Amino acid sequence: QVQLVESGGGLVQPGGSLRLSCAASGEIFSTYRMGWYRQAPGNQRELVAMIDSGSAKYADSVRGRFTISRDNSRNTVYLQMRSLKPEETAVYYCGADRLGFRYWGQGTQVTVSS
Repeated sequence: QVQLVESGGGLVQPGGSLRLSCAASGEIFSTYRMGWYRQAPGNQRELVAMIDSGSAKYADSVRGRFTISRDNSRNTVYLQMRSLKPEETAVYYCGADRLGFRYWGQGTQVTVSS
């Protein structure tokens, strides 16, 4: 079992930037594939970005603006978000995958509004 705690969300103006963090505990962090997901009201939860030991991948809508990274020594995964758009207002969740299971954090609210 892994426990995940997100932080870094908040209110930002369109075109602004935020960096989200997800701190993991309870398991060996480096063995998990980590991802960021978001869910807006009335929508399904969607994958934003994910990273394993060797590579990262992104949703088409965020590629070039968002960067996912991980620091295994600190058991932390990050999402650097740039040029944020109002339609990207959502609760952002950290997810950890291993052996067919996905574990979720509690989510952090990101609001993009002028």
